[in-house]
Amino acid sequence: MPTTPPTRTGEPGTTPLQVDGHWLPAAEPARTLRAAVLGLRSWTVRQYVAAGLFSVAFALLIGYPTVLIPNSVFSREIAVLAWNYPVWIVTSVLAGMLAASYVRPEGRAAGRSRGDGADESAEVVPGDDGAAPSRLGMAGGVLTWFAVGCPVCNKLALLALGYSGAITWFAPVQPYLAAVGLGVTAVALVVRLRGQVLCRLVPRSSRA
Repeated sequence: MPTTPPTRTGEPGTTPLQVDGHWLPAAEPARTLRAAVLGLRSWTVRQYVAAGLFSVAFALLIGYPTVLIPNSVFSREIAVLAWNYPVWIVTSVLAGMLAASYVRPEGRAAGRSRGDGADESAEVVPGDDGAAPSRLGMAGGVLTWFAVGCPVCNKLALLALGYSGAITWFAPVQPYLAAVGLGVTAVALVVRLRGQVLCRLVPRSSRA
């Protein structure tokens, strides 16, 4: 696994970009998807292990209170539906991978070096390493929790719609919440992985 910052040639967004010998397409979304694959392939064992542990943690966090994992603490009046399980598992895996992307790889330098010929007044920083992916991931997890939970056991739905309203109005919406939750979490992961490969130049004065 590589332990040094990737080398890049080409102008992002206008021409094909070469990263560690791999050419990224010039057009989106092909460039973003290819960059995300390269970001995932650059992971170290520590990150893969962290992804597994985080995935299990998220699965327990969602599955226990929603009784996807049978237990004696929580209960639900509406039986678990077949589609709840794949949504729960896939979301847990995606969220676990997203969390693991914030784990520092073994041997990775704390900072990123500037490319050859870079402006001395600018600093190379990750393109999408801000809080946006983590916020999207949290939103996806919350949506999934609402989607796979018992519609009449959700106190917010009961307060807003009542028992019959939760069954009539909230339950039919849950599959759509699941789809949105999965999509949001997947987008967050792709954006985060893309940011580990593609960098942007930021004036040093703006990072003071």
